[in-house]
Amino acid sequence: MKHLDLIINGKGGVGKSFFAVNFVQYLKDRGMAHVAIDSDNENSTLKRFHPDAQFLDLDNRRELDGVFNALEKANLVVVDCRAASTNLFLDFFAEVELGAVLSAVNASLTLIMPVNHELDSVDQVQRLADQLGKTCGYVVIRNAAHSDSFALFEASEVRGQLKNGLGGKEIAVARLQDWLVEGLNKENVTITAALKHPAFSLLDRQRLQTWQRKLYAEIESAADLLLPAK
Repeated sequence: MKHLDLIINGKGGVGKSFFAVNFVQYLKDRGMAHVAIDSDNENSTLKRFHPDAQFLDLDNRRELDGVFNALEKANLVVVDCRAASTNLFLDFFAEVELGAVLSAVNASLTLIMPVNHELDSVDQVQRLADQLGKTCGYVVIRNAAHSDSFALFEASEVRGQLKNGLGGKEIAVARLQDWLVEGLNKENVTITAALKHPAFSLLDRQRLQTWQRKLYAEIESAADLLLPAK
């Protein structure tokens, strides 16, 4: 079965592109064939770190078809959805009858939804779950980049809805030290490349490797929702 991953949350700054960059690197490190798509025409973070990623211009409504065109040719497609794109994707899914299209290409869909300490990020998850229900799978990314408090998400109705009714999973992304994030951006390298890059000291390479190992273990804990069925 083919698989489509949408990394989505209408709230900006929750870590969508950060997770996308590292998830695509995970796929490369594991030798998993895939198509990566960047849809942020302002920052294009995914394409900056992974130049082989395709670009999809969400200002051109017809280009959304490219998501499913890619899925016809590949078993795994990963899309980094820009901020404020929730309505666009929900309208598109209603227009093409998402369930029917997924069935036609023999594919499953998972929404990968980063959340942080802000209520807006949780409200976006609630909206997606209410609209799409059991049509897709759900993975919530607890992104500790700006805060390690997830009290609002933990107390939310949608958390129970995802865990108990929709079979969703949660994975954690630990905070990466600011100077390491700055270094990766300055050199335009992913963590895997940084592990052999002279700009990073021995101890910083060790910090990056440890962080990456933990993230990869988290990804693998939700592999049934993130990767094509074997």
